[in-house]
Amino acid sequence: MTHSTLGGIPLDRIAAVFDSERADYVQKHPRSLQRIGSGIAGFYDGVPMHWMRDWPMPFPFLVEEAHGAVLRDADGNEYADFCLGDTGSMFGHSPPAVAEAITRQATRGLTYMLPTEDAIEVGRLLAERFGLPHWQVATTASDANRFALRVARAATGRPKILVFNGCYHGTVDETFVRLIGGRAANRPGLLGQAADLTQLTRVVEFNDVAALAEALSHRDVACVITEPVMTNSCMVLPQPGFHAELRRLTRETGTLLLIDETHTISTGPGGYTRAHGLEPDLFVVGKPVAGGVPASVWGFSEELARRLDAVRAQTPPGHSGMGTTLSANALSLAAMRATLEHVMTAEAYAHMERLAVKLSSGLQAAVTKHCLPWHVVRGGARVEFICGPGPLLNGTEAEAAHAPALERAMHLALLNRGCLIAPFHNMMLLSPATRDAQVELLCAAFDDAAAQLAGR
Repeated sequence: MTHSTLGGIPLDRIAAVFDSERADYVQKHPRSLQRIGSGIAGFYDGVPMHWMRDWPMPFPFLVEEAHGAVLRDADGNEYADFCLGDTGSMFGHSPPAVAEAITRQATRGLTYMLPTEDAIEVGRLLAERFGLPHWQVATTASDANRFALRVARAATGRPKILVFNGCYHGTVDETFVRLIGGRAANRPGLLGQAADLTQLTRVVEFNDVAALAEALSHRDVACVITEPVMTNSCMVLPQPGFHAELRRLTRETGTLLLIDETHTISTGPGGYTRAHGLEPDLFVVGKPVAGGVPASVWGFSEELARRLDAVRAQTPPGHSGMGTTLSANALSLAAMRATLEHVMTAEAYAHMERLAVKLSSGLQAAVTKHCLPWHVVRGGARVEFICGPGPLLNGTEAEAAHAPALERAMHLALLNRGCLIAPFHNMMLLSPATRDAQVELLCAAFDDAAAQLAGR
């Protein structure tokens, strides 16, 4: 990328396309403009959650309803939804089985801090699906990761964790460490950060086995926390043999391995871990596991349970630093049971995989047709276009591949053509409710927008 181009596109053309699409968006959303264009009163920055400001449109549209893989706004515009709540609704909006479970439980009480019949089934289903015997429920994947890391430190007696540069693990403090100039540094942009996070975190590049081996050789790392595929950055796939070496090195150095599948659950019914035979000590999945109801789960091995029991036997009773009052509430357990039993099926994943292949092929065809120096990458039902050459090998390369102004123009162009994708990282998800016609619409919209940007 030069100073006059971004992703092979002249900057003035990117600006012109964005301005045109912006005007089109404003014209199509008069009601949303009138209702929330100046922000929603009572909320800081005009939105109930600050990420709502990350969309590329000049103001967010007001959602009227969503069903399956279709979202409708207050102005009557319909969108083929490939964002799906940034994975939270990965299996579609309001899957019938989940909606029925929520309706049924809503008349019986929402939270008791006591188990239900659904809890009995969920425990069995989690162990059966993901292959680990011991499970706990949390409210978000960030919480689950925090609790899992606390257990890892308690069991090993070690203070540090290891992350991969550019990783994504929600809002876990220790993971907000980056390599800058080859040295570990607190991630830029953190608000109110009082502690130096680098004191308890080692950070190396994904796919770098030599750096991983050196970092673990100190034998002070309690746990490596990783996604099996790096997401929320520009997707980075593992190199052949990387996961085998990661598992070998962690075992040799007495380090625990935590696999976070909050995004990569798109790979299959048991996630990337089950599809590729990985053997983590701890496992986390959040966002879609309860069909859109806030919930997450974290599991661990029999050996780790034994070590945790030994620590707890020597620890006075009291606050463990884990769990919240609303975790494992009756509503989330009902939704989770319905999701595991009826929504996250092998048949659903086969449908999602087929459409993901179709989508990635269609996007790549447009990239090739318009001679763009971009590439398309896929992780199960998760597809991304990246405005630079690939494949990417690590977090540093992923960060350098971002083209914010170009991505913003492409996102808005797709939205105006009836396709909603995630507001960051060019992420698109296929759900069991997604149809071939929607994939074809997205491919056509992408081709048209790429043609405008390429000046063809």
